Amino acid sequence: MGDSVMINVIWLLLMASGIIYAGMNGRIEVVTASAISAAKSAVELAINLIGIMCLWLGIMKIAELSGLIKVISFVLQPIVGLLFPSVPKNHPAMGAIIMTISANMLGLGNAVTPLGIKAMQQLQTLNPKKCTATPAMCTLLALCTTGFTLVPATIIALRSAAGSVNPTEIVGPTLIVSLVATIFVLIIDRLCRAVFRR
Repeated sequence: MGDSVMINVIWLLLMASGIIYAGMNGRIEVVTASAISAAKSAVELAINLIGIMCLWLGIMKIAELSGLIKVISFVLQPIVGLLFPSVPKNHPAMGAIIMTISANMLGLGNAVTPLGIKAMQQLQTLNPKKCTATPAMCTLLALCTTGFTLVPATIIALRSAAGSVNPTEIVGPTLIVSLVATIFVLIIDRLCRAVFRR
């Protein structure tokens, strides 16, 4: 069974069990009211997010055209080289990895996914065993999962769209938590490499 089919089955079971439970308690109208309310809230949130996401994407485009992304990439290159020693310096995979990490640092969750996929495709070209992930692939996956973030743009946008009084107050905690998580996952990554290399 494919992943998407499994997810659909899980969602169907959750909805069916909720409807059955509400029916058994004689409160089926709550299900209808909740469904209508949730649909309305989802549309309102999506409309509110359009403007905020356009703003952040515009800022990212300005950063790209002004050369800020290249500066970030230049600063990250020595660090990324240490984290991915098996990837040649001038290989396209290195550029894709740097762009993925840069997007993660700027909190652009939606932009990270296609960049991460591109980086994995490039790393696969260096993989001698196509059915097994390389250490570089595992490291990239770990970094994308923890997502060290300087500016959590997507979360700020969501908080703002949801009516938060101070949507940027999470910048400090997000920075600290994502930094600690990234350091921890890199330590675990290196320990696993040492253990499974034997």
